[in-house]
Amino acid sequence: MSGPNGMLYGGDEIGALVFDPGHHSLRVGYAQEDTPKADIPAVVGVVSATHIPDAEEKVPDGNVTQTGSKAGGELRHYIDITELHVPRAGMEVHTYMKDGQVDNWDLFEKMLDYCYAKVIRSPSEHHPALFTEAVWTTRPAREKLAELLFEKYQAPAFFLVKSAVLAAFANGKSTALVVDAGASQTSAVPVIDGYALVNAAVRSPVGGDHLAAQAKHMLNNMHIQMLPLYSIQSKEVIRERERGRYTLKTLPAGLTHSWQQYMLKRQYEDFCHCVAQVSESQYEERAAASAPFSHYEFPGGYHQDFGPERFKLTECLFEQTLGAPHLACAAAAACDADARPALWGSVVACGGVASAPGWLERLGKELAARAPSSHRLKSHAAPNSTERRFAAWIGGSILASIGSFQQMWISSQEYDEGGKGQLERKCP
Repeated sequence: MSGPNGMLYGGDEIGALVFDPGHHSLRVGYAQEDTPKADIPAVVGVVSATHIPDAEEKVPDGNVTQTGSKAGGELRHYIDITELHVPRAGMEVHTYMKDGQVDNWDLFEKMLDYCYAKVIRSPSEHHPALFTEAVWTTRPAREKLAELLFEKYQAPAFFLVKSAVLAAFANGKSTALVVDAGASQTSAVPVIDGYALVNAAVRSPVGGDHLAAQAKHMLNNMHIQMLPLYSIQSKEVIRERERGRYTLKTLPAGLTHSWQQYMLKRQYEDFCHCVAQVSESQYEERAAASAPFSHYEFPGGYHQDFGPERFKLTECLFEQTLGAPHLACAAAAACDADARPALWGSVVACGGVASAPGWLERLGKELAARAPSSHRLKSHAAPNSTERRFAAWIGGSILASIGSFQQMWISSQEYDEGGKGQLERKCP
């Protein structure tokens, strides 16, 4: 299919872009690729001009955008790890996501500006854009996104797809029960023949952020101090469980609470990634004690082995009514009886938390105990953790590169003629 200017939307001639905004990060890249070109933290550092030192103002920076605020003063925005992780006086860290959908559109625009200018490095009017969305995204938010892409970025074509549908596609399924364990929440969404059943979707606020908060609580109770990485100048080699010996950096005055908390949270996430493991069945200290220990060194040099604690930590992901098994059962039960066998026979797991060692096995075991005996249970997940994290993006990459999909795009011409109503018609 070609647009009004003769530009092809699909095939090798022009690259469609796939955007997958999540609470933890935004994944962006070209359709037909195996992985996103960039995985950018879903937060933006904001500094008012009064806090920016003169020397910094003279340095043009690729990861910085500048804008005027309503009060007439200048605001500077810092995006991506290389800029966000630099200690700066007065830099507040804000997320543009809330409840699984875009909430702060000004900050989201800064993120899109950065994606086009620094990641894609190509004008937005040359690329059709496919966006993923959560099943509970509100109609005003969907319309605002379409308006932004067509009117500000002049995209030649646009499409919105539910992330659960794309995660199913990434696993080779058009019908599946998609269990997505993300940063801010875990959800279970039935997908039938490529359509997400919105009314049957369920979710809970237990996800990666909850796990990081549990890790913080656990380490505090063990009297282990988590020093932020940016504050350490140097450290000495010490024996296990010896008190850390380190030298602190001289940091700029005026570091904000929001930035310091963001940086500490990244540290707790790293701890969970390295140490946390899910036990195959409900936590029992004796069984956990027989499992191999995991070693972790903290930024200040203190290090020790973690044993049963690493299994106890992840039990919060399987809380009785908030955990993934309960959500999957509730979502399947909300569907018609004749659709349930197909859903139980194709449970797809995805999301960052789903890559935790043992998570998938535990989900399968708990679902086997709860699933109706008349249905054959089969669960699917990408073999490696990166593919589980990027499942929705990979599904979008596959979809946008299929020849038969090219007639599905909402073209800029259709948008000009039919306005936002085209969304409800073409992207249900």
